[in-house]
Amino acid sequence: MTSSHTLPLPDGRRLTAETGSGGLRLSIDGRPLLSAACEPVEGGFVLVPDPVDGRPVPLAMDAAWAAACWLFTGDPACRRLIWRGIVPDPALLRSGLLLADGSGGTVSRRDAFWQLPGPWLRGPGTTGYPAIARGDGVHLHRPPKPAGELYRRFDPALGLWISLRSLDIDADLERFNRWQNNPRVLAFWQEGGDFLRHRAYLEGLAEDPHVQTLIGCFDDEPFAYFEAYWAKEDRIAPFCTPGDHDRGIHMLVGEEHHRGPHKVRSWLSALVHWMFLDDARTGRVVSEPRADNARMIGHMQSLGFLREREFDFPHKRAALMVLDRRDFFDRCPGLSEPSTTAAAHENSYV
Repeated sequence: MTSSHTLPLPDGRRLTAETGSGGLRLSIDGRPLLSAACEPVEGGFVLVPDPVDGRPVPLAMDAAWAAACWLFTGDPACRRLIWRGIVPDPALLRSGLLLADGSGGTVSRRDAFWQLPGPWLRGPGTTGYPAIARGDGVHLHRPPKPAGELYRRFDPALGLWISLRSLDIDADLERFNRWQNNPRVLAFWQEGGDFLRHRAYLEGLAEDPHVQTLIGCFDDEPFAYFEAYWAKEDRIAPFCTPGDHDRGIHMLVGEEHHRGPHKVRSWLSALVHWMFLDDARTGRVVSEPRADNARMIGHMQSLGFLREREFDFPHKRAALMVLDRRDFFDRCPGLSEPSTTAAAHENSYV
């Protein structure tokens, strides 16, 4: 029996997979990309594109990307795709989407795929920005902060779009004020106040080159406020010995109906994913929640953050939480989740 499922992509296109009888056919917006035998192996699948006149098939970038996107998004157990019977486009090997396996074959790896900016990163990112020391010889010049939408991905486990955009003071001041005065948020952030105070707070951050203010959205509904900062210029620096491009985060969920561990897994993985994509030189993401914020610390640990130690800020006892880039992409928490795609694989191959 053949089944068909579709995964929306951030650029408006739709990736469709038809599975059945050990085969996989992929298309985007009705344009066929790949027809291949697809057999499970430990840790992934073997893909053999349908041959033409008995000869190896040229494998194009868009076909390889579609296969990786479909299989790595919907099956958390899938860590590799073994390609056979192909002639790879050299651009695939240069991009890292295809890797030589050392024995004449090629593989696609999940940890490599999710490090490619793909359609998720909505701007050029900062990786190409030169590492230039400021006058003090210690800190770096930071790139101009981007505006608009920065990240977008469909979460099949929730059936929702998760996106990040830059904060717009005029458009977001009312909700920021409302969120900060929520007693639950106030207990941890301690930033309650009126519109004038909060406008001044946000304007100060807008002028600060080391902080990017963000609004998180589910299906384009704003629900959370985040601050992403360059750790070397932040007050956390003496406590975590950051690299030049390591980043940190402050987080709050303002809308009550978007709370819950399933939502945290989605938005926290998206936030971390955006930071690692935005600059490939970012080796760690750090955070310093209050040491008694057990719920948030637990959420972070479930995604791979390590609680390294506690330390004292003037205003709080903090827990140092650290997430290593390699650890994140090795696990891909929140990016590769059971969904309709995983169910389709199971029905077709097991």
